[in-house]
Amino acid sequence: MGIDMNQFLKIGFTLLLFVFVGCKASAQKFTTHAVKKGETLVGIAKQYRVDTETILKLNKEIKDGDNLRVNTILVIPKDGKAKAVAEQSTVKTASSSVQGDKGEAQEEPIGFTSYTVKKRETLYSIAKRFHISTEDIKKYNPELYSSQLKRKMTLKIPKYKRVKPEDILEINEDDFETYTVLPKETRWSIAYKYGITVDSMEVLNPELSKANDYLAVGQELKLPKIAGSTVENQQTQLYLSYTVPPKMNFYQLEQKFGVKSDEVVRLNPEIQERGGLKEGMVIRIPQKKIASGEINTENYNFYEVKPKQTEFSLTRKFGISYKELLELNPDLAQGLKAGMVLKLPKDQKGDFEIRNSLVLDKINLIDSINVQNRPKLMFLLPFRLDKLDLSDKDRVANIIDKRNSLKYSLGLYSGALVALDSIADLGVSVDVKTIDNQLSIEKTKEILQKENLASYSAIVGPLDMPSLKEAAVRAGGKRVPLVAPIPAKSDLSLANVFFSYTSEELLRERMIGYTVEKRTDQHIIVIADDKNQGVKRQLLATFADADTLKVTQEEKNIGINIDKLTRLLSDKTENWVFVETDNFKLVSSVTSILNSLNTEEVKVRMFTTDKNSAFDNEVISNAHLSNLRFTYPSVYKAVSADAFFKRYEKRFGSAPDRYAVRGFDLTFDLLLRLAYKNNLMEASKTVGETEYSGNKFDYERNGASGYFNRSSYILTMEDLRIKEAE
Repeated sequence: MGIDMNQFLKIGFTLLLFVFVGCKASAQKFTTHAVKKGETLVGIAKQYRVDTETILKLNKEIKDGDNLRVNTILVIPKDGKAKAVAEQSTVKTASSSVQGDKGEAQEEPIGFTSYTVKKRETLYSIAKRFHISTEDIKKYNPELYSSQLKRKMTLKIPKYKRVKPEDILEINEDDFETYTVLPKETRWSIAYKYGITVDSMEVLNPELSKANDYLAVGQELKLPKIAGSTVENQQTQLYLSYTVPPKMNFYQLEQKFGVKSDEVVRLNPEIQERGGLKEGMVIRIPQKKIASGEINTENYNFYEVKPKQTEFSLTRKFGISYKELLELNPDLAQGLKAGMVLKLPKDQKGDFEIRNSLVLDKINLIDSINVQNRPKLMFLLPFRLDKLDLSDKDRVANIIDKRNSLKYSLGLYSGALVALDSIADLGVSVDVKTIDNQLSIEKTKEILQKENLASYSAIVGPLDMPSLKEAAVRAGGKRVPLVAPIPAKSDLSLANVFFSYTSEELLRERMIGYTVEKRTDQHIIVIADDKNQGVKRQLLATFADADTLKVTQEEKNIGINIDKLTRLLSDKTENWVFVETDNFKLVSSVTSILNSLNTEEVKVRMFTTDKNSAFDNEVISNAHLSNLRFTYPSVYKAVSADAFFKRYEKRFGSAPDRYAVRGFDLTFDLLLRLAYKNNLMEASKTVGETEYSGNKFDYERNGASGYFNRSSYILTMEDLRIKEAE
């Protein structure tokens, strides 16, 4: 723990009392290179006097060791550290160009140096250190072809002559064009259209925001020219070269490529000459064109192929045939490669999650952690140690019971401590610093000025909105994420804040969506007081056939007309009644009336889109709510005696409350994400929904406003128990 011993003892002592009382990049110039037949990554890197790792970093669509596809557009840096040698102006024929590439002599080193391998080093890290490729190292250390790199091994490292800046020729700016963003286009769809990655597009356009993915309609982007795009109205039929495998027939060809047999024979007359399809025969297959303008996230989803995946596994995963997949992705006929981005039908469903038109694989974070990642956290919470006299135990216990900020802080932190124990059991080391901001904006500013914020992986807290804004703005300047552990709304755009508590608006949308999905012929009635007319309008817009019942509100009394409600209730189908209010008296009255009208002949079920404190008031009968199968959205569900529950009881001698459960779930999820990728923003791009003891997390970025948890539960009271709705 990164707190001083005096403060640690104070917080620890206060925790015991809490449990005891039961309160739980700079601009850079680039050029592009269209891959020609026979070219290799190493050859291109040497041609432009850069290392292969630089090219791989800027062009995520290619992988080290893969064969380069012809006409792939590569982004190549041309700054002072890596200048490109301009291609010779002499025009070569395709055949002579191929011969030149194949016969090009490899650059010879001007000398060698010896290097002793250190602990945890890899071939990649050593190659990066010396600005050479891993193949260069293997070439002069042939034992690495048959054995692994080992600590204390002595390597022979080649040294090459590098081009001087004055020897560099200028690059023709005609290689690029200006593209104007159209409505509904995204970075993904534009990059896909131009055959480059989003990373490459951002490198070419450094003015693009790093904080969000927003593109404005009419915004101009610098992009590499698509091959042949300067010739007007040209129509070129592209063909694939396909080697006929054993037992292949025309029917299978049609199923695989969608091409009729007579078309195949017309394009390949040797088939007729040789008496049909023969194993090993290389034939031409027409490549289907995709209509321009179809690359749009409104029409398609996109998926990045992972290592070791096959065409068979992908068709099983997405529930479509290989023929359908090939029609959308003609390049697939040249072979499936890791890193390829595949286009999928928009309505496709399966065991995966879709976010911003990107298909995400479900990741098991526990199986994906990297123990070499060492996250550093700051807990910035209001323990109010300045207001507690720890010598007076009874007074401290009384303060904890009455002060919500202290109750929340101690609950969250007690759960977080168990999460730290759990992550340590998985082999992940975490640096933690816990600081009491005393619920004071002045104290928060003082703390933040002293801390080296850039050294932290994430900050948890504070709880008060002024301090949270201050911490978010200061941490945002260092690109450090801040996790808001309780409900929070900001009038500022806080791009680095992870709002972990699902908003009321999202909970309401989830509840309405659930009702729409489950409804068959049920009769809907809406009861909403004056403060909830907006919710009423939203429900009526969704359920146009719903009935409404006016709430009467006099000086001291609030209620509904029982006779009118009785006439509205249907005896032919179940009645679903939405009650929208934050007045516990109205909840009590309506619940009691609905319960009395819920009979064998008239079935009534009660809903709300916002289960606020009014529904938890002690005057509300849980028996009535249970009889009405009261259903509502929630960020939290009750915890059973799981591993966390038992671990908490063992450590603190008491069962965890909902704040302790949330402290554990939030912290354990945060640490697992950081152990997977020690960058919370990057992890959020690939990690979908996660679930723990009583909470779910699924962060989605909303422009510059921050990252918002979209997960929730739909819960139902039945037989005096709360369970997830079916």
